[in-house]
Amino acid sequence: MLTLIGLLIIVTIVILLMTGKTSPVIAMSVIPLFGALLAGYSLTDITAFFDYGIKKVANVAVMFLFAILFFSIMKDLHIFNPFIRLMIGLTRGSVVIVAMVTALVAAVVHLDGSGAATFLIIIPAFLPIYRRLGMSPYLMLLLMCMSMGVMNMVPWGGPLGRASAVTSISAAALWQPLIPVQIIGITASVLVAALFGLREKHRIARAAQYGTTPYEQDSLLELYDEADNEQGTEKPQRFLINMLLILLAILSLALGWLAAPYIFMLALSAALIINYPKPKDQVAAINHHAPQALSMAAIILSAGVFLGIMDKGGMLESVAKDLLLIIPEHLASEFHIIIGMIGVPLDIFTSTDAYYFALLPIVRDVVASAGIPQADVVYAMAIGNNAGTFVSPFSPAVWLAVGIAGVDMGRHLRYSFFWIWLFSFVTLAAGWFLGLF
Repeated sequence: MLTLIGLLIIVTIVILLMTGKTSPVIAMSVIPLFGALLAGYSLTDITAFFDYGIKKVANVAVMFLFAILFFSIMKDLHIFNPFIRLMIGLTRGSVVIVAMVTALVAAVVHLDGSGAATFLIIIPAFLPIYRRLGMSPYLMLLLMCMSMGVMNMVPWGGPLGRASAVTSISAAALWQPLIPVQIIGITASVLVAALFGLREKHRIARAAQYGTTPYEQDSLLELYDEADNEQGTEKPQRFLINMLLILLAILSLALGWLAAPYIFMLALSAALIINYPKPKDQVAAINHHAPQALSMAAIILSAGVFLGIMDKGGMLESVAKDLLLIIPEHLASEFHIIIGMIGVPLDIFTSTDAYYFALLPIVRDVVASAGIPQADVVYAMAIGNNAGTFVSPFSPAVWLAVGIAGVDMGRHLRYSFFWIWLFSFVTLAAGWFLGLF
């Protein structure tokens, strides 16, 4: 019963998001409520689920709220313009090279294992370059998600940490054999980025015939950023001190000096004091960008409600367990590989916690009868699933990304899902070739 209700909730929300029939806030706050009531939970139970879910995403929501205000103000001050001109000069304005650099830089920045931090660092810097060259912001997210999924298999990242807790194998020990897979995966992501860059180059040429660009066709930020096309030569205001402020915020985020939400709260405060000494101007600067920031914070909080009800209501665990029943018994020795191959779509139907804490132990026990070591199970499931980490509408970090990039979640899924799933077979093949499973 819980499985059917859980699947009904998930499928309904995904369909509504992909078709744009309702806002994400409504979909992820109202539909889980009806599902929980249908499952027989009391209002007291649902309140507890709500509290749990909100606590899970509160930090992300607060971080997004202040980060988007901070980076938006920096953009208003044209702080990124010198970087844009430098990058375009280094890449000679080549769409292909920009695509390759996007994948490579995303991999390097994601070494800290934090998806939210990576999006916060890269998107504000690269989005103006994509806008200037007319490239689609959806392509930027696809390339980032592809390489970030490979780098997500670091021992200090969430997936291996969860797998370590289940198997009692240290995350560092699990990671060492994965290093060659990551090297192959990053190399492949850069090569794939080149192919997508060539495709985007042709798309830009076709769009130019109609007086438009893929960026203008795909972005939801035209009204906000319309003037940016004319600001490439605008002189940055208080460039050195503002750039130092940006670098200090990023460094603090990377080294974990303070909680991420507090870092951007302080950064925003400093930016306002430095650039808008008058309180009236400070309020005006915040109000100018508040609609976008508040809208995305509301979406992240509603995603927390969904996750709280699905997780604490037992639906995610029930879905994970019952999905195993569709696999024939005679395939037991290959069970972990099969699960790895469908790891990307499973990331939509189960959370990361459910995938590792509920599904992994069951798969491990099933294949144990065939003499398969539990480390092999971890490798197959982790390699297959990590590629899909950032194409799940139920990941707060993904909502953070689409908000900063100014794109639609449903279209991001339609644009990226198939290619990310296909790319997961490349890394799975690398793992199989290297004898990890």
